[in-house]
Amino acid sequence: MNPPAHPPSTERLRLDKWLWAARFFKTRALAVEAIEKHRVRLNGAHTKPSREVHADDELEIAQGPVLRTVKVLGLSATRGPAPQAALLYSETEASVAQRLAQAEQRRLAPEPALALTQGRPTKRQRRDIDALRGHPGEHAPHWNERWSASLPPDDTRS
Repeated sequence: MNPPAHPPSTERLRLDKWLWAARFFKTRALAVEAIEKHRVRLNGAHTKPSREVHADDELEIAQGPVLRTVKVLGLSATRGPAPQAALLYSETEASVAQRLAQAEQRRLAPEPALALTQGRPTKRQRRDIDALRGHPGEHAPHWNERWSASLPPDDTRS
């Protein structure tokens, strides 16, 4: 069996592969997608997934409402357990403080849409709502009786 032409080196590593190995993304495809959508910055600039990462590089990674700024400490081409992956980077103190402040803000003032436990009402629920509001159902009065303004009787029209 022939050895690989280019053995994996820890000196050169693609950005998408590093993000995957450091467990920021579950798959390399998700890492590539985030990079292409400009959710990842390398040393303050948008980049491509194939860009090489080096030690002491600074990455800004946006994952949903969370923006993390990390410094690359090491390179690994393999995805290991979470404690091992955490050794590949260190999050800046400002990033940690900002992330904790955002989490506290989300806790104190949650998104109103998150309070909705159900979607649209069912047909039965809609009928119950209409009955509570006093809206007419199947045996509704004449359409003209539900408005505040009414038409004059037919015999007065010319």
